Amino acid sequence: MGYAKVYLVGAGSGDPGLITVRGAQLLRDCDVVVYDYLSNVELLNHAPQAQVIYVGKKAASHSMTQDQINQLLVDLAKDGKTTVRLKGGDPFVFGRGGEECEALFNAGVQFEVVPGVTAAIAAPAYAGIPVTHRDFNSSFTFVTGHEKEEDYKDPQAKARDVAVGSSDLNWEVLAKLPCLAFYMGVKALPRICAKLIENGMDPLTPAATIRWGTMPMQRTITGTISDLPQKVADAKLAPPAMTIIGKVVEMRSTCNWFETRPLFGKTIVVTRTRQQASDLSNQLSASGARVIEAPTIELSPAPIEAVDAALRRMHEYDWVVFTSANGVRFTRDRLMQLAMDSRAFGKAKIAAIGDATAAAIRRELCLRVDLSPERFVAEALGEALADAKEIFGKKYLLLRADIARPLLRERLIEGHAAKVDDVPIYVTKKSESLPEHLLEAIADGSVDWITFTSSSTAKNFFEMLPASHEEMMAKVKIASIGPITSQTLRELKHEPDIEAKVFDIGGIVAAIQGLLHS
Repeated sequence: MGYAKVYLVGAGSGDPGLITVRGAQLLRDCDVVVYDYLSNVELLNHAPQAQVIYVGKKAASHSMTQDQINQLLVDLAKDGKTTVRLKGGDPFVFGRGGEECEALFNAGVQFEVVPGVTAAIAAPAYAGIPVTHRDFNSSFTFVTGHEKEEDYKDPQAKARDVAVGSSDLNWEVLAKLPCLAFYMGVKALPRICAKLIENGMDPLTPAATIRWGTMPMQRTITGTISDLPQKVADAKLAPPAMTIIGKVVEMRSTCNWFETRPLFGKTIVVTRTRQQASDLSNQLSASGARVIEAPTIELSPAPIEAVDAALRRMHEYDWVVFTSANGVRFTRDRLMQLAMDSRAFGKAKIAAIGDATAAAIRRELCLRVDLSPERFVAEALGEALADAKEIFGKKYLLLRADIARPLLRERLIEGHAAKVDDVPIYVTKKSESLPEHLLEAIADGSVDWITFTSSSTAKNFFEMLPASHEEMMAKVKIASIGPITSQTLRELKHEPDIEAKVFDIGGIVAAIQGLLHS
């Protein structure tokens, strides 16, 4: 009938890396994303072109009823909108995906279901608890933990005969099973454990409750079914959480890999540009940190007239100098637009500041770097060129940012270079504002570190930081990528807590880890 298709996609259990390849592909291609409370909003980055609609539901707090969600999916399909219904975990594991499929089927709308990694599998895995083990259990049971499931049903669902009694549990049977996973059971945990003990389960059976499983803010409380409810209450653990009961919980001491990572539990802010943030964010995330990206700089190509003229005569220079990976990327992009390639460099030698810049030259331009000093600063490159007797009488092209320090250019002129053309290959400007969720995190005291990878990121950040948040920064530690950035921070009256020994992204991550474990 010409309706568009609806895809029920499991978002996985929190960690955006757990989305399936198929799920990510559908997000890239869809017109609309309908997402819920437990779907990580970072997944929306896969669908920058799509309209997004939030239909989140928490216990006793619904932005839409299930029937309204069902009708929304039908209406979007009838409007010709290819829709991804992004659901936390797996659509068919306590996700009400079956009800949505029924509604779509009855309306004549085609649909596809893409499974996701459900919380009962993912959360224990990230807590170091294998849900099966041949020495402990040969079965594993999923159970909804809502104490009174009827309280959370829509009025329409309550009226359906098929829904009556759907929350009934046979506690006598459950108490005999070797491994249980209870979804959404924080409020009901005392009742759950009491019922299991009442029906014959050993009170000393190991148990664990995992909040925000697979996420950097994951928290795990372990105990037995006799004492876990009190431990969870004392820890003030709130939903969303998953409880695992069984001897496999004992494996946590051996298999706990996620919570033992060096930066686990730390919230770290990355102030680099959107184009650059991923490298630092990925390294911090891999070390266990929760990362908040707050770009303070936006980059754009420089006016093309001077750039094009310089690129067309690169073969006339003795040296072409890059001081950042951004300069390399913008050079590559402009060369491609001019239908040129690396042959345009002719016999010019290539100099770089920093390993990341050198790597970008090799990767993006397929060129060998002739000189890259051990210290990643302009002063070091000037000294290295002088030591190599490569300044006097030589022609230089510097492809840099519009705000690059003049020191290198001045050093080359002082050394009597025959020609020094300092050409901005890209321009920088301050971002409009800091993200609201960053300001909220600073206000609630959850930010541990802020990283600065250049003087401009530091200047822009503190210019954009509201005066109301200045005092809140007192407990936030500052990480600097190198001495130039550190000096700028001091001028801004913010002493860095650490400075990278190697002035690159790996160096700043290593410095933070070193301070935390010194």
